Amino acid sequence: MKAVVIHGPHDLRVEEREAPAPGPGQVAVRIRAGGICGSDLHYYHHGGFGTVRLREPMVLGHEVAGEVASVGPGVAALQPGDLVAVSPSLPCGACRYCLEGRPNHCLDMRFYGSAMRFPHVQGAFREVLVCEAVQAVRLPAGMDLARAAFAEPLAVCLHAARQAGPLMGARVLVTGTGPIGALALLVARHAGAREVVCTDIAAGPLAIARRLGADAALDLRADPGALDRYGADKGHFDVVFEASGAGAALAGALAAARPGATIVQLGLGGEVPLPVNLLVAKEITLRGTFRFHAEFALAVDALASGRIDVAPLLTEVVPVAEAQRAFDLAGDRSRAMKVQLAF
Repeated sequence: MKAVVIHGPHDLRVEEREAPAPGPGQVAVRIRAGGICGSDLHYYHHGGFGTVRLREPMVLGHEVAGEVASVGPGVAALQPGDLVAVSPSLPCGACRYCLEGRPNHCLDMRFYGSAMRFPHVQGAFREVLVCEAVQAVRLPAGMDLARAAFAEPLAVCLHAARQAGPLMGARVLVTGTGPIGALALLVARHAGAREVVCTDIAAGPLAIARRLGADAALDLRADPGALDRYGADKGHFDVVFEASGAGAALAGALAAARPGATIVQLGLGGEVPLPVNLLVAKEITLRGTFRFHAEFALAVDALASGRIDVAPLLTEVVPVAEAQRAFDLAGDRSRAMKVQLAF
């Protein structure tokens, strides 16, 4: 089978690997669609992020959907021919956090395409992926697999929405309107937000935010003071999804958030200064959000039903043989929102 393997910065290769067979409780999935994520791009451009570094060649990818090719002994819930989205997350189920009901914080997590542990957890950009049957969520017959491959990033945003609390009637600010910010906008609308305002420093993502239904999409590069009016009377927004990872975006969000607001930090970047005085004076809750678990099945359901429409986010589907072109396109914010590989 073909697999997309990263060997170092800008050293991406489509290689032949042996196709495995499923064991007990496992299924073999013929991957059809795979979305390129920000973490994939970090490995491609930099060989890792933070202290996480490639130490051996690694198959990339964790946003995938496909068709069950075969099932191992003991698997009754799935059969060959079923369409599935595959959760990349496999918690151990036995550590203290799994037992506390926080499997996204598992101490022995295996997450596809991750160099956090060694040997690395090989990823899902391959023609045949063997996974545990519990990771494969069945899709309706005939569902578009490119749409299904959005389940993982959508699950990230659904988990972030849980961290935010009730959104019905809320005024929401989304800072950073890349794929995750755009999905946070869709989730906020789905959850009943009365107003959603998006910010970014690039025109392309903001144009997509308008198509997705943002009440306002503010270009802070063209107009650095565009958020200022939302700071009147101690602030305007009940909830902020900070999806850029930039310190300036967090500072602007604090100024625009009303007293008692919740800020959910979705974006990851370097260390940023925190305006603690403003955080304290406005009694703002700042919450982190990390991966997901139960939300993956919720994401599949929302995509399958059409309640959340991700079609405007898909820029291009690129054949796996052109993987390097796909990664170069995905890393260009002026041209791309979400790029997928077709296997």
